[in-house]
Amino acid sequence: MKFVLIFGPQAVGKMTVGQELSKITDLKLFHNHMTIDLLEPFFEFSPEMWRLSTLFREEIFKSFSKTDKYGMIFTFVWAFNQKDDWENVEKMCNIFSSQGAELYFVELKANVEERLRRNKTPNRLEQKPTKRNIKQSEENLLSTMDTLRLNSEEGEIKKNNYLRIDNTKLNAEEVAKMVKNRFRL
Repeated sequence: MKFVLIFGPQAVGKMTVGQELSKITDLKLFHNHMTIDLLEPFFEFSPEMWRLSTLFREEIFKSFSKTDKYGMIFTFVWAFNQKDDWENVEKMCNIFSSQGAELYFVELKANVEERLRRNKTPNRLEQKPTKRNIKQSEENLLSTMDTLRLNSEEGEIKKNNYLRIDNTKLNAEEVAKMVKNRFRL
């Protein structure tokens, strides 16, 4: 089994790259908003919503990691200056590695102008209902830049199967092909 973690800041293209990678491999896409958008209508963006989201994700990871499926892609906004996020990544990776899965890390980065443009794309708005309030979504994207570091520093990720891509000028199909070829997925 393979576990591909695609991470980076909001609207960098994680889900869209995951969609394209899923099309050209046998990997199943589980993007982070699948749990967020399920729970937000009931709990808004509250601690309870995040607790349940984490619980659902962990249970899905545990069950999926025990199947004979080829693998999973999961997308995640990783705050590198938050200890909890490091622990969450370690926990989800351990769920898969404990079942013998190979782990792959794909970090995406793009400039803020491109991310603001992507924040309004039809695919994003269709797949992520909580992003449809563009004003709020843009404010969140910009304000987190003041408090969270959503891309790693050079050499910070010390994983064997790690790929960092500046996809500012690349489309999702190109990035997915780069990931597939680099990791022979």
